[in-house]
Amino acid sequence: MHEYTSTGSTARVWGLTFPGLPEEVSRARRWTRDILGSSPLAEDAELIASELSANAILHTASGRLTGSFHLALAVSAQVIALSVTDGGSAGGTAPKVEHPDEEAVHGRGLGMVSALAHRVVVRNSDGAHTVTAELFTSPRPRPGGHPC
Repeated sequence: MHEYTSTGSTARVWGLTFPGLPEEVSRARRWTRDILGSSPLAEDAELIASELSANAILHTASGRLTGSFHLALAVSAQVIALSVTDGGSAGGTAPKVEHPDEEAVHGRGLGMVSALAHRVVVRNSDGAHTVTAELFTSPRPRPGGHPC
């Protein structure tokens, strides 16, 4: 396990690599909560960290015997950004929001993340995927200057 912290003037960034084991999802959630403390966005951030971590373990090489996933958390006065980088997948397909039927067991996680976050970005790099969810600390103005 490796953790790092930056102390830049505009944002603080933490990162931790977790073994790809199911019990590490709750640890990723606690780690996120510990960093965010009493932030009003802490609950949403915890849920996002949990969903993205679980997706990495369930759907990519992160969940294999020697797999791992990396969770990064960037906090500034304007935004909390959570990024999970997985171990890649055999099919190389990028994570995407699905619309499963009511009886489906899986397929709702990224949709829930998209509903909670103000923005979700998926990046592919060398077969691995990084999903970043951003929570804005205040409403962003819409084009034309009107608040959300």
